[in-house]
Amino acid sequence: MATTLITGGTVVSSTGRAPADVLIDGERIVGVLEPGSQLLGTDVAASVDRVIDATGKYVIPGGIDAHTHMELPFGGTAAIDTFETGTRAAAWGGTTSIIDFAVQRYGERVQDGLAAWHEKAAGNCAIDYGFHQIVGGVDDDSLAAMRSLPDEGVSSFKLFMAYPGVFYSDDAQVLKAMQVSRDTGMLTMMHAENGPAIDVLAQQLVDQGKTDPYYHGIARAWEMEEEATHRAIMLAKLTGAPLYVVHVSAKQAVEQLAWARDKGQNVYGETCPQYLYLSLEEQLGAKSGEWGSFEGAKWVCSTPLRSREEGHQDAMWQALRTNDLQMVSTDHCPFCMKDQKELGVGDFRKIPNGIGSIEHRMDLMYQGVVTGEITLERWVELTSTTPARMFGLYGTKGVIQPGADADVVVYDPYGHTSIGMGKTHHMNMDHSAWEGFEIDGHVDTVLSRGKVIVDDNAYLGAKGDGRFLKRGLSQYLI
Repeated sequence: MATTLITGGTVVSSTGRAPADVLIDGERIVGVLEPGSQLLGTDVAASVDRVIDATGKYVIPGGIDAHTHMELPFGGTAAIDTFETGTRAAAWGGTTSIIDFAVQRYGERVQDGLAAWHEKAAGNCAIDYGFHQIVGGVDDDSLAAMRSLPDEGVSSFKLFMAYPGVFYSDDAQVLKAMQVSRDTGMLTMMHAENGPAIDVLAQQLVDQGKTDPYYHGIARAWEMEEEATHRAIMLAKLTGAPLYVVHVSAKQAVEQLAWARDKGQNVYGETCPQYLYLSLEEQLGAKSGEWGSFEGAKWVCSTPLRSREEGHQDAMWQALRTNDLQMVSTDHCPFCMKDQKELGVGDFRKIPNGIGSIEHRMDLMYQGVVTGEITLERWVELTSTTPARMFGLYGTKGVIQPGADADVVVYDPYGHTSIGMGKTHHMNMDHSAWEGFEIDGHVDTVLSRGKVIVDDNAYLGAKGDGRFLKRGLSQYLI
């Protein structure tokens, strides 16, 4: 097997940073060494097959995006990134593992949904991948099937309190599924919005002629997220199930999570870059220069963007600092404007919900280091180490230590990244929600299990490089 030495850099972990060289043998890290170490009386650098010079740069574990939706059917269309295109874009941005969502809908079998996602992903991914299981039809058959998921390496499942008629579970179904979570140790992931109430509000807005993309966020008011988050917390408390709330966007929802955690409940939450940087006001018109423009459809996602005037974005950053939120994922679910987002012209309810961010998460979160929102160590913790621990991958992923997979990113803090079409955008989309963002840093080199897949602004990976990750139970279970 080929050996590689990454030398001259500063290795950053969730707990600290120090100058160190990283020795890789084949697919694994075999040593984190003092700079210039010798091996059998010889400089290590002279004894390896390849040396990567990381002088002046950070050496970090590859990013783990624990919330993606490749090829997800939604709203009469499907997410435009395939497992091939989406994971290649992830690699460009320093993400070396994803956890996507296999889908079971009402009337379908859980086993068939998981098998279908295996078929989509196998042989197509540029980086390693795992699955959560969406359970969109909670019944006796699916509840029984869920109990076998940990044996398949799928140790978490997702329920929806939103989207009646599509993925929605009522409180009785949520309770029954959480009882399975309690019994098996699987992590319950929750899309927490009051879907039936949102549908009423949305219909009333359309009846009033308020159909522009902006009203998507008005219909999905923060009260709907706060209420559902509280209800999920109480059902989890009743059943004793661990709970992980996805894509938290409202500061009031964070308050519910903090309240539950302060009482010792096994409850966690993630947010996404869009809820840290983007706002309802910008969606309304600041980005397009025209009030109510359909350009706002680019930023339609659920949960929706929130008002900057109400302070939601600042609250998300604060929650990341205080650990009231533990992770940053993307909820990557990209749709083109042409023929996809445009399905909602004249009716915001028909706009496919989703933003493409998988390529930019590591950069966007590093910019938070630059601006003083989070520390360098917290950057690594939020984007790599905690996802590995939360979803049963730690030790193999999420850390630079002997025995771990050699998923490593060399990041240049003195580099620069301009995000947008024709610049660093490699996702399979005809627009970018992040057009015009400037990052004071740059992903220079990316290794996936010891193979250099991105280097010096060139993609060196290949379709099929990625392997399925059979995950264990969360390390966060109490």
